[in-house]
Amino acid sequence: MKKTYGRVAALALTAMLGLPAIAVEVGQPAPDFDLPGGKGAVKLSDYKGKVVYVDFWASWCGPCKQSFPWMNDMQTRYGGKGLNLVAVNVDQKPEDAKTFLNDNAAKFTVAFDQGGKTPKAYAIKGMPTSVLIGADGKVLMVHNGFKDEQRGELEKQIKQALNLKD
Repeated sequence: MKKTYGRVAALALTAMLGLPAIAVEVGQPAPDFDLPGGKGAVKLSDYKGKVVYVDFWASWCGPCKQSFPWMNDMQTRYGGKGLNLVAVNVDQKPEDAKTFLNDNAAKFTVAFDQGGKTPKAYAIKGMPTSVLIGADGKVLMVHNGFKDEQRGELEKQIKQALNLKD
């Protein structure tokens, strides 16, 4: 009974927020996006044929602050091997994102979605949420949150997507 109530409550919340009832799932094509970025437009379609790690983040998110150094490391280590990291900020106030980025430098592409259209398309329910997209444009992994002990598994997923051996 408890599980049913929880599921009903989650579906009601999803409907109230205008989110799709079902999140993007592994094996599905990743929804395209076209967002402003620090260095011009950021379009998922520009990464066609490439592995992309899309991370949804917000300035107020504690785990997001922890994930930035790790994402910088992943971009540095695997960028030359085909990894493209795109962090999509969902803050409504651009100055909040700017302050965060001043304190947490990004060595990867950053896009801004003040209106929240992209997280809705991906049915993002929490920050941070990461979506690993294969070269074929299909979702390989969806991961909610960020903890130090998850770094190894996330890196393993990236290496598999890039067809790299351990």
